[in-house]
Amino acid sequence: MNNKTYGKENDLNLKVLIKLTRATQKVHKQEYKTIKKGGLTVSQFGVLEVLYHKGDLRIRDIIDKTLSTGGNMTVVIDNLEKENLIRRYPDPTDRRATLISITEKGKELMDKIFPSHVENINDIFSVFSEEEKNQLIKLLRKLNRVD
Repeated sequence: MNNKTYGKENDLNLKVLIKLTRATQKVHKQEYKTIKKGGLTVSQFGVLEVLYHKGDLRIRDIIDKTLSTGGNMTVVIDNLEKENLIRRYPDPTDRRATLISITEKGKELMDKIFPSHVENINDIFSVFSEEEKNQLIKLLRKLNRVD
């Protein structure tokens, strides 16, 4: 077995990165189960969830709040509109912009899906105590400040 080393600090940093990446992938894999069970893609769920909780938004705001790129957002929005889960309408404060709104059908779907999504998230993070969750939040906040 070849255990190549890059120095104590480098090896530790690489190990942290690997553990963080694997944990993130595992959390997402588990999280996505309830989303897929609800008949949505992760991107569709993200759009509906932000509209469900934040109200009507422009596409740019949806992209920012769902932490996604604009690449496939138009397709996601188009598909949600075809399913009558959202609707588009002109922004009354800016004629160049369009607002996206969740429909009654979309709200009903989220009313059905979101409680099991929250329960799933609770199950995922039940491995931590409240104190550990707060510590993890502080550590991740610190990591988010890295440029």
